[in-house]
Amino acid sequence: MGRIFETRKTTMFARWNRMAKLFTRISKDIAIAVKAGGASPDSNPALRRALQNARAGNMPKDKVEAAIKRASGQDEHNYEVVLYEGYAPHGIAILVETATDNVVRTVANVRMHFKDGGGNLGTTGSVGFLFQRMGVFRLSPEGLDLEALELDLIDHGLQEMGEGQGEKGEKQVVIRCAFNDFGQLQSAIEARGLTLLSAESEYVAQTPIELPEDKANEVLELVDELEQDDDVQRVFHNLA
Repeated sequence: MGRIFETRKTTMFARWNRMAKLFTRISKDIAIAVKAGGASPDSNPALRRALQNARAGNMPKDKVEAAIKRASGQDEHNYEVVLYEGYAPHGIAILVETATDNVVRTVANVRMHFKDGGGNLGTTGSVGFLFQRMGVFRLSPEGLDLEALELDLIDHGLQEMGEGQGEKGEKQVVIRCAFNDFGQLQSAIEARGLTLLSAESEYVAQTPIELPEDKANEVLELVDELEQDDDVQRVFHNLA
């Protein structure tokens, strides 16, 4: 098991109501999952994944139940997942994953954020080839035989396994697989009774770029601004 490369975290959490943003993102994930596959987590892996992330994020049970109920009704927004591509200052590639009920509003806001941050919004395919979409699972390392677990999960799609860190510096085990193997590896982790800290699809940078601290901070300021937008779910970049 090695050290998995992870792009550096933004400074968003020092200036933003982190919990409110997290709950909004998970609520949208729940709504999208329910609309696509129904309200039963037993038959809907995407919903099961969203619920796992809700538990890991300490989202109150009543908020989770309310999100499922709203998504099951006729009046809930139909969110469309749209991916935007662009460049931050100093040539850093950025992918912006959004969930929106108004694409015109969202693209205008994303374009504005790029402009304000010294970057530029690109066209589809302009930077996407620099990333690989993968399934990413995070586990607590406590009580795990990591070598045995790695050997066990290889047969279920595991491609990479290594050490990572949470937002507060806590140790985590990061497991990655090809996106097409997400469901298979998720089922294998659940069958072994492992406690998931999170389960996501992420765009993993294939060639990270190092920048001096002052230039890196310019990039992170743009990422931070994008992450604060209500329509933005996640932001990925290739800054090391």
